[in-house]
Amino acid sequence: MLSTFIIALREGLEAALIVGILVAYIVRTDRRHFLKPLWTGVAAALAATFALGAFLSFTSAELSDRGEELFAGITSFIAVGLVTWMVFWMKRTARTLRNELHGKVDTALTGGPISLALVAFFAVAREGLETALFVYTNFQTVGAASTATVGLVLGLTLAVVLGYLIYNRSVKLDLSKFFTVTGVALVIVAAGVLSYGIHEFQELGWIPGVDDFLWDVTPWIAKESILASLLSGTVGFDTTTSFIQFIAWSAYLVAVLVPYLSKGKGQQSAPAAEKVKA
Repeated sequence: MLSTFIIALREGLEAALIVGILVAYIVRTDRRHFLKPLWTGVAAALAATFALGAFLSFTSAELSDRGEELFAGITSFIAVGLVTWMVFWMKRTARTLRNELHGKVDTALTGGPISLALVAFFAVAREGLETALFVYTNFQTVGAASTATVGLVLGLTLAVVLGYLIYNRSVKLDLSKFFTVTGVALVIVAAGVLSYGIHEFQELGWIPGVDDFLWDVTPWIAKESILASLLSGTVGFDTTTSFIQFIAWSAYLVAVLVPYLSKGKGQQSAPAAEKVKA
């Protein structure tokens, strides 16, 4: 539940802020008649997100056991790659995102409503499709679909509410700290997804060491228990973890968190007001 909540909150708020920036700019420049194509693009992006989620779930359910392991492993690695790229992308572009979106809107408006709808579609779809893939792979690691779904709904709801309040300037949120903290949380969840993907490939026999456990705590924590699901979905802890899984998990965390948390030469965090100003 906690992991899907974090994913939905982080990615949902990013999408909500992007939509807020686009809407605010159109309203401020007195071009409200373009709001309809903008919302059409946003709706299409949401539809594509749900379609991808349904496709992943349906495909997984229709595969054989071996095919499902292969599918789960591949989607896990893709999800980890996308999330890693996105947290660094947001860190790099947070200060210039507003101006970049404004420029895209100005360019699109010269091409008419369809061009603006496409700008909105691709801006939101980037977040939505990544979220659908990452949530799907996280669902596989958590196991308890009911609690994970609750976390997903709560995270998305809070993201929409926060996005609306920020748009109306009813609440001030230090987005620099928010995205840093949630970025770290996403990387930790991604490490667990990576470990899960490696386990699936070990089950296939494509990676060795499936039975070479670093630890096996199933006598104390049942694999299907709530505690095991919570730990698996948040920090990637598995009751039976192989040496290779642990090495990959820890190496990924070090390789990603060290550069993510370090400031580049001369890099300064943008003020929160600059990031939320529409």
